[in-house]
Amino acid sequence: MAPDLLRPSPADATPRIDLETTRVAMGMAFASGVSGGLFADALDRADVSPSTWSPDAYAADLFVTEFVARCMTIGARGAAPLSPRHVARVLTRPPSDPAEVAFRRAILAELAASPERKAALEELYLHLLRFRALLEGAAGAGKWDPARRQLDILALVKVIVDAMATGFAGATSGLSRLAAFGERVRAGEPYRSLGDLLRYDEELATVDLRVSVGADGRIRGFSILSVKENRENPFVASAPRRWAARLELFLRGYKLGEGEVMARLVDAVWEGVEPDVAAFVPLLGDLEVYLGALGMRDRALAAGLSVCLPDAASPGAPRALEGLWNPLLLGHGITPVPCDLRIDRHDAILLVTGPNSGGKTRLLQSIGLTQMLAQAGLFVPARSATVAAAPALVVSLIQDTKADQTEGRLGMELVRIRALFERLPPGAMVILDELCSGTNPSEGEEIFELVVRMLARLSPQALITTHFLAFADRLEREGAVAELRFVQVALGPDHEPTYQFAPGVAKTSLAGHAAARLGVTGDQLLALIEGKIAARPPPEPPER
Repeated sequence: MAPDLLRPSPADATPRIDLETTRVAMGMAFASGVSGGLFADALDRADVSPSTWSPDAYAADLFVTEFVARCMTIGARGAAPLSPRHVARVLTRPPSDPAEVAFRRAILAELAASPERKAALEELYLHLLRFRALLEGAAGAGKWDPARRQLDILALVKVIVDAMATGFAGATSGLSRLAAFGERVRAGEPYRSLGDLLRYDEELATVDLRVSVGADGRIRGFSILSVKENRENPFVASAPRRWAARLELFLRGYKLGEGEVMARLVDAVWEGVEPDVAAFVPLLGDLEVYLGALGMRDRALAAGLSVCLPDAASPGAPRALEGLWNPLLLGHGITPVPCDLRIDRHDAILLVTGPNSGGKTRLLQSIGLTQMLAQAGLFVPARSATVAAAPALVVSLIQDTKADQTEGRLGMELVRIRALFERLPPGAMVILDELCSGTNPSEGEEIFELVVRMLARLSPQALITTHFLAFADRLEREGAVAELRFVQVALGPDHEPTYQFAPGVAKTSLAGHAAARLGVTGDQLLALIEGKIAARPPPEPPER
Protein backbone atom coordinates (compact mmCIF):
# COMPACT_ATOMS: atom_id res chain seq x y z
CA MET A 1 0.00 0.00 0.00
CA ALA A 2 1.31 3.44 -0.96
CA PRO A 3 2.02 5.83 1.96
CA ASP A 4 -0.99 8.14 1.51
CA LEU A 5 -0.29 11.59 3.00
CA LEU A 6 -3.64 13.18 2.12
CA ARG A 7 -6.16 10.83 3.73
CA PRO A 8 -6.28 9.62 7.35
CA SER A 9 -7.48 6.05 6.66
CA PRO A 10 -5.70 4.72 3.56
CA ALA A 11 -6.23 1.10 4.63
CA ASP A 12 -9.96 1.56 4.17
CA ALA A 13 -9.68 3.51 0.92
CA THR A 14 -8.87 2.56 -2.62
CA PRO A 15 -5.57 3.79 -4.12
CA ARG A 16 -5.82 7.20 -5.75
CA ILE A 17 -4.16 5.93 -8.92
CA ASP A 18 -4.35 2.61 -10.76
CA LEU A 19 -1.27 1.02 -9.20
CA GLU A 20 -1.31 -2.04 -11.44
CA THR A 21 -1.43 0.01 -14.64
CA THR A 22 1.27 2.28 -13.25
CA ARG A 23 3.43 -0.72 -12.35
CA VAL A 24 3.20 -2.07 -15.90
CA ALA A 25 4.02 1.35 -17.37
CA MET A 26 7.01 1.70 -15.05
CA GLY A 27 8.27 -1.72 -16.12
CA MET A 28 8.13 -0.71 -19.75
CA ALA A 29 9.86 2.59 -18.98
CA PHE A 30 12.57 0.77 -17.00
CA ALA A 31 13.23 -1.48 -19.96
CA SER A 32 13.06 1.15 -22.71
CA GLY A 33 13.84 4.53 -21.12
CA VAL A 34 10.76 6.06 -22.75
CA SER A 35 7.46 6.47 -20.89
CA GLY A 36 5.60 9.43 -22.35
CA GLY A 37 5.43 11.20 -18.98
CA LEU A 38 3.83 8.47 -16.89
CA PHE A 39 4.21 10.39 -13.59
CA ALA A 40 2.39 13.52 -14.76
CA ASP A 41 -0.26 11.52 -16.65
CA ALA A 42 -1.01 9.30 -13.65
CA LEU A 43 -1.24 12.27 -11.28
CA ASP A 44 -3.46 14.23 -13.65
CA ARG A 45 -5.93 11.31 -13.57
CA ALA A 46 -5.58 10.60 -9.85
CA ASP A 47 -8.68 10.46 -7.70
CA VAL A 48 -9.17 13.16 -5.09
CA SER A 49 -11.19 13.18 -1.91
CA PRO A 50 -15.01 13.16 -1.96
CA SER A 51 -16.13 16.77 -1.89
CA THR A 52 -19.35 18.78 -2.07
CA TRP A 53 -17.58 21.64 -3.85
CA SER A 54 -17.82 22.17 -7.61
CA PRO A 55 -14.72 23.86 -9.10
CA ASP A 56 -16.83 25.19 -11.97
CA ALA A 57 -18.54 27.52 -9.50
CA TYR A 58 -15.42 29.41 -8.44
CA ALA A 59 -12.04 28.15 -9.76
CA ALA A 60 -11.87 30.39 -12.83
CA ASP A 61 -12.92 33.53 -10.94
CA LEU A 62 -10.27 32.92 -8.25
CA PHE A 63 -7.56 32.14 -10.84
CA VAL A 64 -6.75 28.88 -9.04
CA THR A 65 -4.53 27.58 -11.86
CA GLU A 66 -2.48 30.77 -11.75
CA PHE A 67 -2.42 30.64 -7.96
CA VAL A 68 -0.85 27.17 -8.03
CA ALA A 69 1.70 28.13 -10.69
CA ARG A 70 2.78 31.42 -9.08
CA CYS A 71 2.17 30.97 -5.36
CA MET A 72 2.69 27.26 -4.61
CA THR A 73 6.23 27.03 -5.94
CA ILE A 74 8.64 24.49 -4.48
CA GLY A 75 12.10 25.05 -3.06
CA ALA A 76 14.43 28.01 -3.09
CA ARG A 77 14.44 28.19 -6.89
CA GLY A 78 10.66 28.55 -7.01
CA ALA A 79 10.10 25.52 -9.23
CA ALA A 80 6.55 24.84 -10.42
CA PRO A 81 5.03 21.47 -9.42
CA LEU A 82 5.51 18.61 -11.85
CA SER A 83 1.71 18.23 -11.96
CA PRO A 84 0.08 21.60 -11.19
CA ARG A 85 -3.22 20.17 -12.40
CA HIS A 86 -3.12 17.56 -9.65
CA VAL A 87 -2.35 20.20 -6.99
CA ALA A 88 -5.19 22.38 -8.31
CA ARG A 89 -7.62 19.44 -8.17
CA VAL A 90 -6.67 18.73 -4.56
CA LEU A 91 -7.28 22.39 -3.67
CA THR A 92 -10.54 22.83 -5.55
CA ARG A 93 -12.14 19.69 -4.13
CA PRO A 94 -11.64 20.12 -0.38
CA PRO A 95 -12.57 16.97 1.54
CA SER A 96 -16.00 16.66 3.11
CA ASP A 97 -14.54 14.68 6.01
CA PRO A 98 -13.24 17.01 8.78
CA ALA A 99 -10.85 14.25 9.91
CA GLU A 100 -9.05 14.51 6.58
CA VAL A 101 -8.62 18.25 6.99
CA ALA A 102 -7.21 17.72 10.49
CA PHE A 103 -4.85 15.03 9.15
CA ARG A 104 -3.34 17.42 6.59
CA ARG A 105 -3.09 20.27 9.07
CA ALA A 106 -1.14 18.06 11.49
CA ILE A 107 1.40 17.22 8.77
CA LEU A 108 1.85 20.89 7.87
CA ALA A 109 2.15 21.86 11.52
CA GLU A 110 4.95 19.32 12.07
CA LEU A 111 6.76 20.45 8.92
CA ALA A 112 6.48 24.12 9.91
CA ALA A 113 7.75 23.39 13.42
CA SER A 114 10.68 21.19 12.35
CA PRO A 115 13.22 22.50 9.80
CA GLU A 116 14.79 19.02 9.82
CA ARG A 117 11.53 17.37 8.77
CA LYS A 118 10.99 19.99 6.07
CA ALA A 119 14.54 19.50 4.74
CA ALA A 120 14.03 15.71 4.72
CA LEU A 121 10.81 16.13 2.73
CA GLU A 122 12.49 18.42 0.20
CA GLU A 123 15.38 15.97 -0.16
CA LEU A 124 12.95 13.07 -0.68
CA TYR A 125 11.15 15.10 -3.34
CA LEU A 126 14.40 15.79 -5.20
CA HIS A 127 15.27 12.07 -5.11
CA LEU A 128 11.85 11.28 -6.59
CA LEU A 129 12.34 13.86 -9.35
CA ARG A 130 15.74 12.35 -10.23
CA PHE A 131 14.17 8.88 -10.23
CA ARG A 132 11.42 10.09 -12.57
CA ALA A 133 13.94 11.74 -14.92
CA LEU A 134 16.02 8.56 -15.17
CA LEU A 135 12.99 6.28 -15.55
CA GLU A 136 11.31 8.40 -18.21
CA GLY A 137 14.52 9.24 -20.04
CA ALA A 138 13.84 12.94 -19.44
CA ALA A 139 17.47 13.63 -18.56
CA GLY A 140 18.92 11.70 -21.50
CA ALA A 141 20.95 9.63 -19.02
CA GLY A 142 21.88 6.13 -20.07
CA LYS A 143 21.23 6.76 -23.75
CA TRP A 144 24.41 4.92 -24.75
CA ASP A 145 24.57 2.52 -21.77
CA PRO A 146 21.10 1.13 -20.89
CA ALA A 147 22.50 -1.23 -18.27
CA ARG A 148 24.19 1.65 -16.45
CA ARG A 149 20.94 3.62 -16.52
CA GLN A 150 18.98 0.72 -15.01
CA LEU A 151 21.53 0.26 -12.25
CA ASP A 152 21.35 3.98 -11.51
CA ILE A 153 17.55 3.72 -11.27
CA LEU A 154 17.83 0.84 -8.82
CA ALA A 155 20.39 2.77 -6.81
CA LEU A 156 17.89 5.65 -6.53
CA VAL A 157 15.17 3.23 -5.41
CA LYS A 158 17.39 2.27 -2.49
CA VAL A 159 18.19 5.92 -1.73
CA ILE A 160 14.47 6.83 -1.69
CA VAL A 161 13.51 3.91 0.55
CA ASP A 162 16.36 4.69 2.95
CA ALA A 163 15.40 8.39 3.00
CA MET A 164 11.85 7.50 4.01
CA ALA A 165 12.95 5.06 6.68
CA THR A 166 15.52 7.34 8.32
CA GLY A 167 14.33 10.87 7.55
CA PHE A 168 10.91 10.47 9.18
CA ALA A 169 11.61 8.13 12.05
CA GLY A 170 9.90 9.51 15.13
CA ALA A 171 7.44 11.68 13.19
CA THR A 172 4.21 12.25 15.10
CA SER A 173 1.91 13.21 12.21
CA GLY A 174 0.99 11.35 9.04
CA LEU A 175 4.65 11.70 8.04
CA SER A 176 5.26 8.61 10.17
CA ARG A 177 3.76 6.62 7.30
CA LEU A 178 6.86 7.36 5.25
CA ALA A 179 9.06 5.78 7.91
CA ALA A 180 6.74 2.78 8.21
CA PHE A 181 6.73 2.28 4.43
CA GLY A 182 10.51 2.52 4.25
CA GLU A 183 11.03 0.06 7.11
CA ARG A 184 8.56 -2.41 5.60
CA VAL A 185 10.36 -2.34 2.25
CA ARG A 186 13.79 -2.65 3.88
CA ALA A 187 12.64 -5.73 5.79
CA GLY A 188 11.70 -7.59 2.58
CA GLU A 189 13.75 -9.97 0.46
CA PRO A 190 13.53 -7.77 -2.69
CA TYR A 191 15.30 -4.92 -0.86
CA ARG A 192 18.06 -7.25 0.33
CA SER A 193 18.54 -8.51 -3.24
CA LEU A 194 18.65 -4.89 -4.39
CA GLY A 195 21.42 -4.11 -1.91
CA ASP A 196 23.38 -7.21 -2.90
CA LEU A 197 23.14 -6.32 -6.59
CA LEU A 198 24.32 -2.76 -6.01
CA ARG A 199 27.24 -3.97 -3.91
CA TYR A 200 28.05 -6.53 -6.63
CA ASP A 201 28.08 -3.68 -9.16
CA GLU A 202 30.19 -1.44 -6.96
CA GLU A 203 32.49 -4.00 -5.29
CA LEU A 204 32.91 -7.24 -7.18
CA ALA A 205 36.41 -7.64 -5.84
CA THR A 206 39.18 -5.82 -3.99
CA VAL A 207 42.54 -5.44 -5.73
CA ASP A 208 45.73 -4.54 -3.80
CA LEU A 209 48.35 -2.76 -5.92
CA ARG A 210 52.02 -1.83 -5.42
CA VAL A 211 52.90 1.36 -7.31
CA SER A 212 56.48 2.38 -8.22
CA VAL A 213 57.17 6.15 -8.28
CA GLY A 214 60.26 7.72 -9.82
CA ALA A 215 62.32 10.64 -8.52
CA ASP A 216 60.31 13.02 -10.67
CA GLY A 217 57.09 11.93 -8.99
CA ARG A 218 55.79 10.02 -11.99
CA ILE A 219 54.47 6.47 -11.75
CA ARG A 220 56.99 4.03 -13.24
CA GLY A 221 54.90 0.89 -12.88
CA PHE A 222 52.67 -1.19 -10.64
CA SER A 223 52.13 -4.80 -9.67
CA ILE A 224 49.08 -6.64 -8.34
CA LEU A 225 49.67 -8.03 -4.86
CA SER A 226 46.31 -9.72 -4.36
CA VAL A 227 42.77 -10.01 -5.69
CA LYS A 228 40.01 -10.74 -3.19
CA GLU A 229 36.49 -11.38 -4.43
CA ASN A 230 33.52 -10.36 -2.30
CA ARG A 231 32.42 -13.92 -1.55
CA GLU A 232 29.82 -12.74 0.99
CA ASN A 233 27.70 -11.28 -1.82
CA PRO A 234 25.27 -13.95 -3.13
CA PHE A 235 25.68 -12.66 -6.70
CA VAL A 236 29.42 -13.46 -6.66
CA ALA A 237 30.28 -16.98 -7.79
CA SER A 238 33.68 -18.66 -7.62
CA ALA A 239 35.76 -19.00 -10.76
CA PRO A 240 35.12 -22.79 -11.10
CA ARG A 241 31.37 -22.20 -10.71
CA ARG A 242 31.43 -19.47 -13.34
CA TRP A 243 33.29 -21.72 -15.81
CA ALA A 244 30.99 -24.65 -15.05
CA ALA A 245 27.91 -22.50 -15.63
CA ARG A 246 29.28 -21.23 -18.94
CA LEU A 247 30.15 -24.75 -20.04
CA GLU A 248 26.66 -25.98 -19.18
CA LEU A 249 25.05 -23.13 -21.13
CA PHE A 250 27.39 -23.73 -24.07
CA LEU A 251 26.49 -27.44 -24.21
CA ARG A 252 22.80 -26.45 -24.21
CA GLY A 253 23.36 -24.10 -27.10
CA TYR A 254 23.22 -20.78 -25.20
CA LYS A 255 25.81 -18.05 -25.53
CA LEU A 256 25.62 -15.37 -22.83
CA GLY A 257 28.08 -12.54 -22.36
CA GLU A 258 28.80 -10.82 -19.06
CA GLY A 259 26.45 -7.96 -20.04
CA GLU A 260 23.57 -10.34 -20.64
CA VAL A 261 24.09 -11.99 -17.27
CA MET A 262 24.02 -8.59 -15.54
CA ALA A 263 20.90 -7.61 -17.47
CA ARG A 264 19.09 -10.72 -16.23
CA LEU A 265 20.13 -9.98 -12.66
CA VAL A 266 18.91 -6.38 -12.98
CA ASP A 267 15.54 -7.49 -14.38
CA ALA A 268 15.07 -9.99 -11.56
CA VAL A 269 15.78 -7.38 -8.90
CA TRP A 270 13.47 -4.81 -10.58
CA GLU A 271 10.60 -7.31 -10.64
CA GLY A 272 11.02 -7.75 -6.91
CA VAL A 273 10.87 -4.05 -6.01
CA GLU A 274 8.44 -2.99 -8.76
CA PRO A 275 5.21 -3.25 -6.69
CA ASP A 276 6.59 -0.88 -4.05
CA VAL A 277 8.17 1.46 -6.59
CA ALA A 278 4.72 2.12 -8.11
CA ALA A 279 3.89 3.93 -4.86
CA PHE A 280 6.43 6.63 -5.74
CA VAL A 281 3.98 8.19 -8.23
CA PRO A 282 1.15 9.19 -5.84
CA LEU A 283 3.75 10.01 -3.19
CA LEU A 284 5.35 12.61 -5.45
CA GLY A 285 1.92 14.22 -5.94
CA ASP A 286 1.34 14.33 -2.16
CA LEU A 287 4.72 15.97 -1.57
CA GLU A 288 3.93 18.68 -4.13
CA VAL A 289 0.81 19.68 -2.19
CA TYR A 290 2.73 20.10 1.08
CA LEU A 291 5.88 21.59 -0.41
CA GLY A 292 3.74 24.01 -2.41
CA ALA A 293 2.00 25.13 0.79
CA LEU A 294 5.39 25.54 2.48
CA GLY A 295 6.63 27.47 -0.55
CA MET A 296 3.79 29.97 -0.18
CA ARG A 297 4.61 30.26 3.52
CA ASP A 298 8.33 30.87 2.89
CA ARG A 299 7.63 33.50 0.25
CA ALA A 300 5.17 35.26 2.55
CA LEU A 301 7.64 35.33 5.43
CA ALA A 302 10.32 36.76 3.13
CA ALA A 303 7.91 39.59 2.24
CA GLY A 304 7.10 40.32 5.89
CA LEU A 305 3.69 38.62 5.70
CA SER A 306 2.20 35.81 7.77
CA VAL A 307 0.30 32.59 7.17
CA CYS A 308 -1.54 30.37 9.62
CA LEU A 309 -3.57 27.23 10.02
CA PRO A 310 -7.02 28.69 10.76
CA ASP A 311 -9.28 27.98 13.70
CA ALA A 312 -12.71 26.52 13.02
CA ALA A 313 -15.73 28.73 13.74
CA SER A 314 -18.78 26.99 15.10
CA PRO A 315 -22.18 27.82 13.51
CA GLY A 316 -23.39 31.22 14.62
CA ALA A 317 -19.97 32.24 15.96
CA PRO A 318 -18.06 35.32 14.71
CA ARG A 319 -15.53 35.13 11.90
CA ALA A 320 -12.25 37.01 11.96
CA LEU A 321 -9.40 37.42 9.49
CA GLU A 322 -6.41 39.37 10.80
CA GLY A 323 -3.53 40.35 8.57
CA LEU A 324 -5.36 39.02 5.50
CA TRP A 325 -3.47 39.48 2.21
CA ASN A 326 -3.91 38.55 -1.42
CA PRO A 327 -1.50 35.81 -2.56
CA LEU A 328 -2.14 36.54 -6.24
CA LEU A 329 -0.58 39.98 -5.79
CA LEU A 330 2.46 38.44 -4.13
CA GLY A 331 2.68 35.92 -6.95
CA HIS A 332 3.01 38.81 -9.38
CA GLY A 333 5.79 40.40 -7.34
CA ILE A 334 3.58 43.01 -5.64
CA THR A 335 3.74 43.12 -1.84
CA PRO A 336 0.11 43.23 -0.70
CA VAL A 337 -1.15 45.39 2.17
CA PRO A 338 -2.66 43.17 4.91
CA CYS A 339 -6.06 44.10 6.33
CA ASP A 340 -8.33 42.95 9.14
CA LEU A 341 -11.93 41.85 8.74
CA ARG A 342 -14.27 40.87 11.56
CA ILE A 343 -17.87 39.74 11.19
CA ASP A 344 -20.04 39.14 14.26
CA ARG A 345 -21.80 36.07 12.81
CA HIS A 346 -20.68 33.45 10.34
CA ASP A 347 -23.85 33.68 8.21
CA ALA A 348 -23.84 37.46 7.71
CA ILE A 349 -24.26 39.09 4.30
CA LEU A 350 -21.44 41.61 4.02
CA LEU A 351 -21.87 44.60 1.68
CA VAL A 352 -18.56 46.19 0.65
CA THR A 353 -18.57 49.74 -0.74
CA GLY A 354 -15.88 52.20 -1.77
CA PRO A 355 -14.08 53.69 -4.75
CA ASN A 356 -12.67 51.81 -7.69
CA SER A 357 -9.09 50.56 -7.18
CA GLY A 358 -9.73 50.61 -3.44
CA GLY A 359 -9.10 46.89 -2.98
CA LYS A 360 -12.68 45.57 -2.93
CA THR A 361 -12.21 42.89 -5.59
CA ARG A 362 -8.82 41.91 -4.15
CA LEU A 363 -10.49 41.52 -0.75
CA LEU A 364 -13.07 39.15 -2.24
CA GLN A 365 -10.32 37.14 -3.96
CA SER A 366 -8.40 36.88 -0.69
CA ILE A 367 -11.44 35.64 1.21
CA GLY A 368 -12.34 33.10 -1.47
CA LEU A 369 -8.80 31.69 -1.62
CA THR A 370 -8.67 31.63 2.19
CA GLN A 371 -11.87 29.60 2.36
CA MET A 372 -10.60 27.15 -0.24
CA LEU A 373 -7.19 26.68 1.41
CA ALA A 374 -8.71 26.39 4.88
CA GLN A 375 -11.06 23.61 3.85
CA ALA A 376 -8.26 21.87 1.95
CA GLY A 377 -6.30 21.71 5.23
CA LEU A 378 -3.51 24.10 4.20
CA PHE A 379 -2.05 27.44 5.28
CA VAL A 380 -4.20 30.53 4.66
CA PRO A 381 -2.84 34.01 3.80
CA ALA A 382 -3.50 35.67 7.15
CA ARG A 383 -1.80 36.22 10.50
CA SER A 384 -4.74 34.56 12.26
CA ALA A 385 -8.09 33.34 11.00
CA THR A 386 -11.36 31.91 12.24
CA VAL A 387 -13.17 30.23 9.35
CA ALA A 388 -16.53 28.48 9.24
CA ALA A 389 -16.71 25.46 6.93
CA ALA A 390 -19.06 25.85 3.97
CA PRO A 391 -20.68 23.06 1.91
CA ALA A 392 -19.97 24.97 -1.31
CA LEU A 393 -18.25 28.06 -2.69
CA VAL A 394 -19.79 30.15 -5.46
CA VAL A 395 -17.79 33.10 -6.81
CA SER A 396 -18.69 35.56 -9.54
CA LEU A 397 -15.97 38.15 -10.07
CA ILE A 398 -15.41 37.99 -13.84
CA GLN A 399 -18.12 38.98 -16.29
CA ASP A 400 -16.90 38.48 -19.83
CA THR A 401 -18.90 39.64 -22.82
CA LYS A 402 -19.25 36.80 -25.31
CA ALA A 403 -19.68 37.15 -29.03
CA ASP A 404 -22.57 34.67 -29.12
CA GLN A 405 -24.54 35.96 -26.13
CA THR A 406 -28.20 36.63 -26.93
CA GLU A 407 -28.98 38.79 -23.90
CA GLY A 408 -28.06 42.37 -23.11
CA ARG A 409 -26.32 43.43 -19.90
CA LEU A 410 -29.51 43.24 -17.83
CA GLY A 411 -30.36 39.84 -19.22
CA MET A 412 -26.85 38.52 -18.56
CA GLU A 413 -27.00 39.83 -14.99
CA LEU A 414 -30.32 38.05 -14.44
CA VAL A 415 -28.82 34.87 -15.89
CA ARG A 416 -25.91 35.22 -13.46
CA ILE A 417 -28.30 35.61 -10.52
CA ARG A 418 -30.36 32.59 -11.57
CA ALA A 419 -27.21 30.46 -11.93
CA LEU A 420 -26.13 31.62 -8.48
CA PHE A 421 -29.25 30.34 -6.77
CA GLU A 422 -29.19 27.10 -8.77
CA ARG A 423 -25.69 26.34 -7.44
CA LEU A 424 -26.07 27.64 -3.91
CA PRO A 425 -26.96 25.19 -1.11
CA PRO A 426 -27.88 26.45 2.39
CA GLY A 427 -24.87 27.59 4.42
CA ALA A 428 -22.55 28.00 1.42
CA MET A 429 -20.16 30.88 0.82
CA VAL A 430 -21.10 33.22 -2.02
CA ILE A 431 -18.90 36.04 -3.35
CA LEU A 432 -20.32 38.54 -5.86
CA ASP A 433 -18.56 41.53 -7.39
CA GLU A 434 -20.62 44.53 -8.53
CA LEU A 435 -24.04 42.95 -8.32
CA CYS A 436 -26.47 44.55 -10.84
CA SER A 437 -23.83 47.04 -12.02
CA GLY A 438 -24.90 46.56 -15.63
CA THR A 439 -28.46 47.86 -15.13
CA ASN A 440 -29.98 51.27 -14.54
CA PRO A 441 -29.98 52.27 -10.85
CA SER A 442 -33.73 52.03 -10.15
CA GLU A 443 -34.15 48.55 -11.63
CA GLY A 444 -30.76 47.45 -10.32
CA GLU A 445 -31.59 48.40 -6.75
CA GLU A 446 -34.87 46.51 -6.91
CA ILE A 447 -33.15 43.35 -8.16
CA PHE A 448 -30.31 43.85 -5.66
CA GLU A 449 -32.71 43.97 -2.71
CA LEU A 450 -34.54 40.89 -3.99
CA VAL A 451 -31.25 38.97 -4.19
CA VAL A 452 -30.21 40.02 -0.68
CA ARG A 453 -33.55 39.00 0.84
CA MET A 454 -33.54 35.64 -0.93
CA LEU A 455 -29.92 35.00 0.05
CA ALA A 456 -30.79 35.55 3.70
CA ARG A 457 -33.15 32.56 3.55
CA LEU A 458 -30.19 30.29 2.70
CA SER A 459 -28.06 31.52 5.65
CA PRO A 460 -24.93 31.84 3.50
CA GLN A 461 -21.56 33.40 4.17
CA ALA A 462 -22.06 36.14 1.59
CA LEU A 463 -19.81 39.00 0.44
CA ILE A 464 -21.05 41.48 -2.17
CA THR A 465 -19.54 44.67 -3.57
CA THR A 466 -21.74 47.47 -4.94
CA HIS A 467 -21.57 51.01 -6.25
CA PHE A 468 -25.21 51.74 -5.31
CA LEU A 469 -24.10 53.89 -2.38
CA ALA A 470 -27.41 55.64 -1.66
CA PHE A 471 -29.19 52.31 -1.80
CA ALA A 472 -26.65 50.67 0.54
CA ASP A 473 -26.96 53.62 2.92
CA ARG A 474 -30.76 53.18 2.98
CA LEU A 475 -30.43 49.46 3.70
CA GLU A 476 -28.09 50.24 6.60
CA ARG A 477 -30.41 52.92 8.05
CA GLU A 478 -33.59 50.87 7.73
CA GLY A 479 -32.09 47.63 9.04
CA ALA A 480 -34.80 45.67 7.25
CA VAL A 481 -32.48 42.73 6.53
CA ALA A 482 -31.10 41.59 9.89
CA GLU A 483 -28.29 39.58 8.30
CA LEU A 484 -26.76 42.56 6.46
CA ARG A 485 -23.43 44.00 7.58
CA PHE A 486 -21.59 46.90 5.94
CA VAL A 487 -17.91 47.76 5.45
CA GLN A 488 -16.28 50.44 3.35
CA VAL A 489 -12.86 51.12 1.92
CA ALA A 490 -10.95 53.26 4.41
CA LEU A 491 -9.43 56.41 2.89
CA GLY A 492 -6.35 58.38 3.86
CA PRO A 493 -6.09 62.18 4.37
CA ASP A 494 -5.82 62.80 0.62
CA HIS A 495 -8.77 60.51 -0.15
CA GLU A 496 -6.40 57.79 -1.33
CA PRO A 497 -7.39 54.18 -0.55
CA THR A 498 -5.50 52.64 2.37
CA TYR A 499 -6.60 49.10 1.40
CA GLN A 500 -8.12 48.78 4.86
CA PHE A 501 -11.83 48.34 5.62
CA ALA A 502 -13.96 50.05 8.22
CA PRO A 503 -17.61 49.61 9.28
CA GLY A 504 -20.23 51.61 7.39
CA VAL A 505 -21.14 52.66 3.85
CA ALA A 506 -18.92 54.81 1.64
CA LYS A 507 -20.26 58.31 0.99
CA THR A 508 -18.71 58.67 -2.47
CA SER A 509 -17.11 56.52 -5.12
CA LEU A 510 -14.51 59.26 -5.69
CA ALA A 511 -15.26 59.22 -9.41
CA GLY A 512 -13.69 62.67 -9.75
CA HIS A 513 -10.46 61.53 -8.12
CA ALA A 514 -10.34 58.46 -10.36
CA ALA A 515 -10.99 60.59 -13.43
CA ALA A 516 -8.16 62.96 -12.48
CA ARG A 517 -5.80 60.09 -11.80
CA LEU A 518 -6.54 58.53 -15.19
CA GLY A 519 -6.57 61.83 -17.12
CA VAL A 520 -10.30 62.08 -17.84
CA THR A 521 -11.27 65.46 -16.37
CA GLY A 522 -12.65 68.21 -18.62
CA ASP A 523 -9.42 70.19 -18.49
CA GLN A 524 -7.30 67.12 -19.21
CA LEU A 525 -9.39 66.04 -22.17
CA LEU A 526 -9.55 69.61 -23.50
CA ALA A 527 -5.75 69.89 -23.33
CA LEU A 528 -5.44 66.57 -25.16
CA ILE A 529 -7.81 67.72 -27.90
CA GLU A 530 -6.18 71.12 -28.30
CA GLY A 531 -2.78 69.48 -28.56
CA LYS A 532 -4.02 67.29 -31.38
CA ILE A 533 -5.52 70.29 -33.19
CA ALA A 534 -2.30 72.28 -32.80
CA ALA A 535 -0.27 69.38 -34.17
CA ARG A 536 -2.50 68.99 -37.19
CA PRO A 537 -0.73 70.10 -40.39
CA PRO A 538 -2.17 73.16 -42.12
CA PRO A 539 -4.49 72.49 -45.03
CA GLU A 540 -3.05 72.46 -48.50
CA PRO A 541 -3.74 75.67 -50.49
CA PRO A 542 -6.41 75.21 -53.16
CA GLU A 543 -5.17 74.56 -56.65
CA ARG A 544 -5.62 77.42 -59.10
